[in-house]
Amino acid sequence: MNRKLISLDLDGTTLNSASQISENTKRTLQKAAAAGHIVSIVTGRSDRMAVNYYDELGLTTPMINFNGALGHLPHQDWDEAYEITFQKEIVLDILKSKASLGIELIAAEGRGLKLTDSTDSAISPFFPAASRSQEVLNRLNLTQDPSAITMLVDPAKKAEITRRLQQEYDSAVTVSVWGGAAPVLELSPKNVTKKVGLKFLANHYHIDRQDILAFGDEQNDIEMLKYAGTGIAMQNASPWIKDFANEVTALDNDHDGIAQYLTEHLDLAE
Repeated sequence: MNRKLISLDLDGTTLNSASQISENTKRTLQKAAAAGHIVSIVTGRSDRMAVNYYDELGLTTPMINFNGALGHLPHQDWDEAYEITFQKEIVLDILKSKASLGIELIAAEGRGLKLTDSTDSAISPFFPAASRSQEVLNRLNLTQDPSAITMLVDPAKKAEITRRLQQEYDSAVTVSVWGGAAPVLELSPKNVTKKVGLKFLANHYHIDRQDILAFGDEQNDIEMLKYAGTGIAMQNASPWIKDFANEVTALDNDHDGIAQYLTEHLDLAE
């Protein structure tokens, strides 16, 4: 069997509902890596919010963060690493209009960049509180261009905020809505999706497109699922996400859907 590139979304896919990797899934992914397949995380999460899972799986492959905007080797400098950003002036502009738009919290992130205008750690797990003055999002602290802006918004105004941000910044960024219950909007560099990161990994490892297995469950996985030789939607994915996939796992993310699929298709059974 040809060596496969296994691309893993995290939330709703590799992680169960408790945001954990089950022992069975961990063991199966490690078995796949030991068999010579390439296992890599491709997530919308920042590097700081994904590196614990990378370490837990014992990975040594590049990790893709911010939906394709960052490709790097955690814990080290790497001359092939890349980061795609957009102008920090957009962040400052939105920050200035925050109240009138209906935005409750804003965070600007990139590699080594984590600034937020929240000091309340109880508001949302996706918006870590600024515990030091250097972590507060303002003109003084924002010294580099970000790879992502995430915003917690008034749910009643989400559609209107999305429309206004698209109208204002469409040439520079893509505005997307997070899946799940939280009313979160995300701004990312224009035309950057997980497909960018997946192509980077495939080129790095000289893997043909047909030998890519990509797992996902949400809107931000669509381009990755479409690009992969085999795009695999999770059983728990929205029905319309499944329309973009070649296959659907028999089990959901709470019942080791990835592990079951890989064991069967890569002949990893003991």
